[in-house]
Amino acid sequence: MEKERKSGIPGSRKPGPEEGCDGYGRDPARKSLLGKIRQMGRENKPAVFSLAVILLFGLAAVCAPLLTPYTERDMDLMHRLAPPSGAHLLGTDEGGRDVLTRMLYGSRMSLLVGVIPTFLSMLLGAVMGVISGYRGGAADMIIMRLADLVLAFPSMLLAMVIMYMLGGGMTGVFLTLTLMQWGEVARVVRAETLRLKEMEYITAARALGFSHPRIVFRHLLPNCLPVMLVLFTLNVPSAILTESGLSFLGLGIQPPDASWGLMVSTGRQYLMNAPWLCFAPCAAIMAVVLAFNFLGDGLRDALDPRQQEEA
Repeated sequence: MEKERKSGIPGSRKPGPEEGCDGYGRDPARKSLLGKIRQMGRENKPAVFSLAVILLFGLAAVCAPLLTPYTERDMDLMHRLAPPSGAHLLGTDEGGRDVLTRMLYGSRMSLLVGVIPTFLSMLLGAVMGVISGYRGGAADMIIMRLADLVLAFPSMLLAMVIMYMLGGGMTGVFLTLTLMQWGEVARVVRAETLRLKEMEYITAARALGFSHPRIVFRHLLPNCLPVMLVLFTLNVPSAILTESGLSFLGLGIQPPDASWGLMVSTGRQYLMNAPWLCFAPCAAIMAVVLAFNFLGDGLRDALDPRQQEEA
């Protein structure tokens, strides 16, 4: 009653947070993307630890020349297949090269192969998915049939076919992984676009005469960003594993460059005599893949509106 007398109008007090808003007419459940990620950092410790692991590998890849006195191509044939020691913490390979150094430089290749093609496939898939969901009709049918065609093939088989056509090397791997992943992204973004375009703010934008590009790039794509961010973190480990499989089969990164998959491939023939050649890169692949998966699960829990409504 005292607050009502101060306002001058009975019952004019603004509802507080306990009544469904924050005192300014805003719903506290509607948080910014950055705010939701910060909340995830406070509540989901495995996701935070996974992010720290990813950043640690990224920092090691960038600072590789500062962390080891060797280079990835330095050979010492007098110390071939040497076990781990003070001079070589993870031993040496069949060419006398330091395995730890090869892993540090190989992390550059593996992380780039995971991040860059996934980012390119996200861009391509997002554009195709928004066009398909927003325009509908013939554009929707053509784009979705192309996506179905990509998704119908087993991923590794499709990657092998594309690599045979393009040849090995970094460029071929980038193009292969980009072409493999865009179909899944397009389908997810299309589904989100179909949901968003029925919202009232999209209807209001159309009624105000906004152009289609403005609606797509100012309203639809930004609201698809949470879904795309989660999908990005889940597609990066898939790209790393695919590159590792291609390099293991001799179709990916070619010597003398280093990647974790290539190190596993060259070290498998010495598995009984020098197991560290395979175990070290396998452990790195497993750690990065698990870290991205845990981070993706944490982002999904934080950004999925359906799970927030259930909570």
